[in-house]
Amino acid sequence: MPRLCLLALFCTVLLTPAVQAAQYSSEKGPLQVDQMAGGLEHPWALAFLPDGEGMLITERPGRLRLFADGHLSGPLGGLPKVFARGQGGLLDVALSPQFAADRLVYLSYAEAGDDGQAGTAVGRGRLSADLRRLEDFRVIFRQQPKLSTGIHFGSRLVFDRDGHLFIALGENNQRPTAQDLDKLQGKLVRLYPDGRVPEDNPFVGRQGARPEIWSYGHRNQQGAALNPWTGRLWTHEHGPRGGDELNIPEPGRNYGWPLATHGINYSFLPIPEARGKTVEGTEPPHYVWEKSPAISGMAFYDAGRFPAWQHSLFIGALVDRCLIRLELDGDRIVHEERLLEDLDTRIRDVRQGPDGYLYLLSDETSGKLLRLGLAPRE
Repeated sequence: MPRLCLLALFCTVLLTPAVQAAQYSSEKGPLQVDQMAGGLEHPWALAFLPDGEGMLITERPGRLRLFADGHLSGPLGGLPKVFARGQGGLLDVALSPQFAADRLVYLSYAEAGDDGQAGTAVGRGRLSADLRRLEDFRVIFRQQPKLSTGIHFGSRLVFDRDGHLFIALGENNQRPTAQDLDKLQGKLVRLYPDGRVPEDNPFVGRQGARPEIWSYGHRNQQGAALNPWTGRLWTHEHGPRGGDELNIPEPGRNYGWPLATHGINYSFLPIPEARGKTVEGTEPPHYVWEKSPAISGMAFYDAGRFPAWQHSLFIGALVDRCLIRLELDGDRIVHEERLLEDLDTRIRDVRQGPDGYLYLLSDETSGKLLRLGLAPRE
């Protein structure tokens, strides 16, 4: 079947909701939410397969599922063992830029060390022709040292236009390590797809610094997306109590944590290392939330289906239980809108689908795959 026909078939399948749609209000018109699937255990991320093969969905306990033809598959085989404790487990999923030729699927996940602590790892395997397993799975990156007891793993995976793989990492709740260039905690990492380090990374050849590092001073990054109009990577990270922030990371730059922060500790006491909201030698956030929504997942909207959403950035919120829409003028954020507050669900991931709808994952014991669009006007 020709590629265009398969894509049309895929979009038709996704347009068929599992349950009747619900509607919610928004500044751009009524929103329509369709539940496409349920029964997902703390789903974390999704990736769309080309040619109408469906989408891959990760579940934090360590399962990778296929959603196609309106149905969820059983767990795919060939996955690594994950550290499924606290915030740890199977996390992000991304496809190789050459997926049509190599069928490589990239996964980030929490991996246990010998001492019971854990760190983020990234590996890749080839999706089998029958869509039932990942073959020849191989680890290409390990966060070193392993310092997490179950929190702040990050992480998101994004390929840029040149084919580099960016890995957004957490600092394992070991605050000072985000400033340590000999450690991979609290860093944005840039690699070739096979795990090799590009020679033009900013710290290559610098004594006492990991060559994988692109930027540092990050806390717990759970959102990353490539701006479709500029090709630049945007990331976001959780602050502590306050100070969630959005950044456009530049090579070699320090984004401040824990020296510079808009937040305080969960105990309501100051962050011990903090010197203020802005600190000389560090980069201020591109955008900051003084009260933390607990942001996760991120997607730019550039599809033609809903022109009213053009040049918007959508971000999930876990604590505030909503979807945040940021309106852009170039790189400037000129307006913020909160969507789906009445839905009252923790939104873990948001992606733009090939059909121009947004697809959301709810972070619950029985999580859902939701499709979001603007309802037709009567």
